[in-house]
Amino acid sequence: MMSSQMTLWMRENLLRQICMTRNEIPWLSPVVSKILRKLAHDPSFNYDYLPLNGLEAFVRVATELLVGRHSPAIVDNRVGGVHTIGGSGAIQLGAKFLKEWYRGSRVVYMQPTQKEQHGFIFQDLGFIIREYTFWDPYRLISDTGKLFDVLEHAPDRSILVLYNSGSFILPRNNWIKLSKVMKKKQIFLFFDVPDQGFVSGDPDRDNKILRYFVAQGFEFFCSQSLSNSFGLYDERIGNLVVVAMSNKALLCIRSQLDSYARYMWGSPPALGSKMIATILNNPALRVEWKRSLKGVVENIMLTREKVKEKLRLLGTPGSWEHLTTQDGIYSFLGISADQVNYLVTKKHVYIPKSGQINLTCINSQNIDYIARSINEAILAIGPGPQPREPPPKESVVPDVSEPKVPKALGKISGLAALLQSKK
Repeated sequence: MMSSQMTLWMRENLLRQICMTRNEIPWLSPVVSKILRKLAHDPSFNYDYLPLNGLEAFVRVATELLVGRHSPAIVDNRVGGVHTIGGSGAIQLGAKFLKEWYRGSRVVYMQPTQKEQHGFIFQDLGFIIREYTFWDPYRLISDTGKLFDVLEHAPDRSILVLYNSGSFILPRNNWIKLSKVMKKKQIFLFFDVPDQGFVSGDPDRDNKILRYFVAQGFEFFCSQSLSNSFGLYDERIGNLVVVAMSNKALLCIRSQLDSYARYMWGSPPALGSKMIATILNNPALRVEWKRSLKGVVENIMLTREKVKEKLRLLGTPGSWEHLTTQDGIYSFLGISADQVNYLVTKKHVYIPKSGQINLTCINSQNIDYIARSINEAILAIGPGPQPREPPPKESVVPDVSEPKVPKALGKISGLAALLQSKK
């Protein structure tokens, strides 16, 4: 009895942070299994500690995967990475550096999902967290244009954490406007890329926004986690990518980051990073890996269509078009907090308070039960989701506890300022 109850709980648990297969097991890229078998029979393979700065071959190919092999930052030798323990390790390492060296506001803007995972890292280091979201619960769309509202009220030289930038879509003219606003207010960007390739099925396409800021001459940090993208969840494979203004600034920043990493974890995990380096350095294996990502995304799109069709056949009140207009592994259901609570307490369909579910946790075994449960929650609580105009915007009042922003060091701002202050 206990075993069957646990199986049921796992099947209707839509909270998981990993990609699942139709067979209800964690997804693993097929090319990874091939490389793992190859390494097991490689006489030169060993389990020695990596150098303190990690596996350089991994850092190089992972950084190229993020910014592009022919990126202007790579040509100018002003981008580099630090091998970390997962994405959280990259966030922690970057936040530690910013606490010690960043001469700017202590205010950090984060999306709710990101705050739940990494907010305490910044808070423990003395930063003030402000939430923002792209999801519009009234119009039932992801509105990345909301970022302009965030920047309008953000203190100068504050820190903006941009989560899962592959879903960030703006018209070209708005990109130009956005970069001008960020440069004017000297906003420091901290990208968080947890599952590159799971938005569009193409890792290069998923990073268009990040590469745009590289081309515009921005400096930033990026937490790059590759565990999800290859299915190596327990290997904790991360990379903190640094894009600096110059090679001199990069070397100085890397020196400090390496020092912090040395006492934070010493040597990072080796096996996963060796497998990824092997795959990305081999053109044929790289193509095979990209093909597996595309297959995952196609399955997710099919699941979106199936859930919407199930709700339509049940006659579930509300509009469900938003299920198929979103992208990536996760999707907002657009239901109310009371309806979420009904699903959790009455139907044991476990989803977060935000109503954002992991679509890969839905499969042929549980899709009917989940659709019927959503239908029941809507009928019991009501109403169903319907696009509508949002209420008038409320004025944003600055937090009186917000610390004063230090004065800029001459004409130099951001991370480059540490070259003047480090004496």
